Amino acid sequence: MWKSSGWKTLSGGGAMAEKRQSPKSAFANTGFRRSIEGLLAEVAELYASDNIPWVVGYSGGKDSTAVLQLVWIVLQRLSRDELKKPVYVISTDTLVENPIVSLWLSKSLDMMEEAAVHHGMPLTAHKLTPATENTFWVNLIGRGYPAPRPKFRWCTERLKINPSTRFISSVVQEHGEAILILGTRKAESAARARVMERFEKGRVRDRLSPNGSLPNSFVYSPIEDWTNDDVWMFLMQVANPWGYNNKDLLTMYQGATAGGECPLVVDTSTPSCGDSRFGCWVCTLVEKDKSMQAMIQNDDEKEWMLPLLELRNMLDPPRTPEADRPLRDFRRMSGAVQLFHDRPIPGPYKQGVREDWLRRVLAAQQHIRKHGPEQVRDLQLITLEELEEIRRIWVVEKHEIEDSLPGVYESVIGMPYPKGRLDDNLVMGAAEMGLLRELCGEDELHFQLTRELLSIENQHKSMLRRAGLFSAIEQAFHRGFYEGEEDAVTRARQRRDALNTARERVMGDRSWNVQEEPQDLFALDETKR
Repeated sequence: MWKSSGWKTLSGGGAMAEKRQSPKSAFANTGFRRSIEGLLAEVAELYASDNIPWVVGYSGGKDSTAVLQLVWIVLQRLSRDELKKPVYVISTDTLVENPIVSLWLSKSLDMMEEAAVHHGMPLTAHKLTPATENTFWVNLIGRGYPAPRPKFRWCTERLKINPSTRFISSVVQEHGEAILILGTRKAESAARARVMERFEKGRVRDRLSPNGSLPNSFVYSPIEDWTNDDVWMFLMQVANPWGYNNKDLLTMYQGATAGGECPLVVDTSTPSCGDSRFGCWVCTLVEKDKSMQAMIQNDDEKEWMLPLLELRNMLDPPRTPEADRPLRDFRRMSGAVQLFHDRPIPGPYKQGVREDWLRRVLAAQQHIRKHGPEQVRDLQLITLEELEEIRRIWVVEKHEIEDSLPGVYESVIGMPYPKGRLDDNLVMGAAEMGLLRELCGEDELHFQLTRELLSIENQHKSMLRRAGLFSAIEQAFHRGFYEGEEDAVTRARQRRDALNTARERVMGDRSWNVQEEPQDLFALDETKR
């Protein structure tokens, strides 16, 4: 049976909260307590209206915490007979989250799971992670993807969207439909408001918007009209029902705010702590990681995170065309040489650069384990599963048969690499490749071509039908027959000019000249893989 009383407050009363409302507050018309009770009644009505399971997106931040609290309070008030459908709480861990936030989230999910079992609620918590072959370090260190850029934003879909999509799709497959409960708010940005308003036009039921990317799923945003201050007011006035302390959440946001100030209850005209944003510590889609920078500046005990901030800044060189060109191959992933303004568009990171990124990640991990607090002594910046996938890509896909990863690991960690040989049939290793490199001298392309041919021969020698052998050999020569970068660029220019001449003869129109798009076309190679 629905009960409208019994929710605890953290501090003060509703009257004090109502005095602090700004004109734009969602609580301005009816007051704080009535607004919350009205919203809880709406959530309860939506829960009871059908048997479609709910999937609540929970990041551990203020907005998703507020939404989950609303859902939790409703479930607590319902009788056992009324708790008729499951509620899945999902949180996506990209494996490169801010360590402070990641620890906070893991602890919250554990407490949530225990509290749900204790209260007999049909709520389960699920921590989602990207597939090993799609993690940040496997793509950057393994495949050599350059650090994400606005025009090559390869990380978001692989790390965040795909894991949640797989989970939601499995719920839809089992139940036929699903309702996503999200903490999205129009006040977050003008762009977010436009997107939400566009989907509102397609609503098939009250407050349920269609999910633009997943069929048979709908989106419910109960706090879509709340401001930042509304969110914090709710979190400070209503105690966290699964036992976590919302004041600690406020403290975490405060620590991530420049100057360490949270003026929420002092001056409502000033931006609150809600303007702080947490995300992946490796993110290069923003100019600076302001939240981590503020955490370190505001708290001397968090200086152990400095290596992460330094590594993130190394991944994000100055945004000029020449910034990371020396770090990247002049050929694309496919081996092709592609021109823009008569210069080759850089491809993946070179082998030595990828090995250096791995050393830096492992060194940062060692530093944190040694100098960080007790709760991060076992922190893994890169997992063993990721290391093994990187190793496989280097040896099998990139034909770097010297198998250098174990040596890099041992040189930094100071302990033997915990896994055995990658391929017992590998007849050549680091010693033989060292001799080959010595024989090739400074001719790097000759060394790479010979090494790749040896790798191809080893991969096909045990096959009864050597399907793909000639294609692999042809591709190897396509990548490595040049005398050097200058020769490769000259040949690419000659090919471009020949194509333009042929098209002019056929079409009689110079507008057909071959010109590449002004972007990092590395992305185009990957979409075709």
